[in-house]
Amino acid sequence: MVLQPKKSKYRKAQRGTMRGEETRGTMVTFGEYGLQALESAWITTTQIEAARVAVTRHMKRRGKVWIRIFPDKPVTKKPAETRMGKGKGAPETWVAVVRKGRLMLEIDGVPERMAKETLCRAAAKFPIKTRFVSRSKMI
Repeated sequence: MVLQPKKSKYRKAQRGTMRGEETRGTMVTFGEYGLQALESAWITTTQIEAARVAVTRHMKRRGKVWIRIFPDKPVTKKPAETRMGKGKGAPETWVAVVRKGRLMLEIDGVPERMAKETLCRAAAKFPIKTRFVSRSKMI
């Protein structure tokens, strides 16, 4: 199950910047515990899926998981050993632009110790530094 949009307005997107911190999606709103990004990066569909599988396997179908990021930016790539020029490459994969402070995952329905272990396993799947946050400690 690869995450990607059903439809997009443009087939190819520019790279853009990831300056500054996230202003929205920084509070634990759905679950009780969350995994917050401490750096900015592109998170690919495979990384999100790997984290989701790690979380659901460790929780053994107890509790509920919310994935708060969605890969909606296409990333293009030109074939290997291709000469320069001749336009932009074809869309290769999809990424989610995650800025510092963004909550990536939320879980609920499990004890805090298990939530910490679970989100630690998910954090290992992402290429950035993250931290464990809880709803009670955010307020």
